[in-house]
Amino acid sequence: MWSLIVAIVVGFIAGLIARAIHPGDDKAGFFITALLGIAGSLLATYGGRLLGLYGENSAAGFIASVIGAIIILFLYNLVTKNSRG
Repeated sequence: MWSLIVAIVVGFIAGLIARAIHPGDDKAGFFITALLGIAGSLLATYGGRLLGLYGENSAAGFIASVIGAIIILFLYNLVTKNSRG
């Protein structure tokens, strides 16, 4: 349970950093960015567990969470760009 809470908090911060790092014009607001960061952190945590990189009760590290958030933000921008025009 604690690893999920840690993943959410780290993901929130990672989302803000990913938005600052990700190139291009981001139209996502603060809440969308935070949610995408949390999704990226959870992706890094559970993806890492599936690959055997993390134990059952451990969360992804901060750098992995930022990378996961950048991936999710990139995918989000692809989807929203295609839906806009």
